[in-house]
Amino acid sequence: MDGICTLGNDNVLNQIIALLNSIEAIYGQTMPVCIYPYDDNTEKLAEEIINRPYVTLYNQLDSIQKWDQFTKDIWDIHPTAQKHWLEIGVDKYYRLGSHRRYCAFDGPFDRFVYMDADIILMSPLNNIFAQLNHQDWVVYDFQFKDMSHVYSVSSQKLQELFTPERLKTEIFCAGLYATKKDIFTAENRQMILDWLRQGEAEVLFDMAADQTILNYMVMRLGISQYNFALSLPPGTATGNSVTSLHFENRDNILYDKGNRLTYLHYIGLSSKLFNQVCAGENIEFPYRDIFLHYRYLHEPEKRPKFTTKGKAYNAPPSLTTKILRKLGLTKK
Repeated sequence: MDGICTLGNDNVLNQIIALLNSIEAIYGQTMPVCIYPYDDNTEKLAEEIINRPYVTLYNQLDSIQKWDQFTKDIWDIHPTAQKHWLEIGVDKYYRLGSHRRYCAFDGPFDRFVYMDADIILMSPLNNIFAQLNHQDWVVYDFQFKDMSHVYSVSSQKLQELFTPERLKTEIFCAGLYATKKDIFTAENRQMILDWLRQGEAEVLFDMAADQTILNYMVMRLGISQYNFALSLPPGTATGNSVTSLHFENRDNILYDKGNRLTYLHYIGLSSKLFNQVCAGENIEFPYRDIFLHYRYLHEPEKRPKFTTKGKAYNAPPSLTTKILRKLGLTKK
C-alpha cells in the first residue's frame, strides 16, 4: 500500500491542517496519511483527525523507542555534537523528536512519500511513486547545491568516504523523500553504528540532525536513488522552496515558469510565525495567501481578515524593542 507520512504535534497543528487539506484537494480522502508524533503533545492533533478517516496517528511504542534509541546511539558516538548542543543551550539530544520520521520504515505503508508539516502539496505524486519501481530512494530538491546543511564540510573523513561527484549529486533535503518500508534492516543499522564508531561520525552535521543521518545512511549503504531536479529535461524542473519568490499563483496552485510545482516547502519559517498569523497577527511572509487558503479550506469563515498594512516576518526589531532587550525587559 502507498501512503503519505508526516511528523508533528500540537505546536504545528495549523501547518498539518494545511498539509492535509492540500492532500485532500488533490486526492480527496483516498490517499492514506500517517502522522508520526514528534512528542507526547498530540491531544489537539488527535482531535483534528477524528473526522479524517484516511489519517492515522502512529502509536507503535516499540518502533518509536527503537528509533529514539538508534538516534541516541548515533549522537553518543559523535565527537562534538552533545558538547556543542549543551553550549548553545539545547538538550543533550537536539530535536530528538524530529528523528521519529524514521518510524515510517516500520509503518503501515509499503511505499511512502514523507513530507514535513510545513509543506503544501501542489500536484499528484504519481511520478514519484512510479520512480520507486526503479530506485529505492526518490527526491525532488536542490539541496545538492549546498552541502553545508547536510554534512560537516570541514571533515577530512567526508572526502575519504564519498567522491566529489557523489557529494555534488546525491545529497538531498529530508523535507520530502519517497522510499520503501524496511529499507534499513537491523543488520544495516548495526553496520551504520559500527562505521560511525570507526571514526565516520565526524562527517555528520549536528544542526540538521535528522537530515544528516538520512543522507549518511542512504549514501553509505549505497541505496539507489533518483532526484527529479537532476533528471528532468532542461527547463522543466521546478523549484519548491518558499525562498523562491517568482512562482506564479493560478487558483492556489503555484507554477515555476509555466511548470506546476509538485510541492511548496515553507522551509526556514518557524511554526510560531504560522500560529501568530492564524491567531490574527498581520505578519507577511512569502506565499502567505497560499498557506491561508489551504489552512482554512474547509472553514473559510475562520480565516483571519487583515485590514491594516502587514509587518514583514523578517522585519528588524523596533528601537523600543532593542532598548527593552538591552535592559533585559523583553525576550530576544
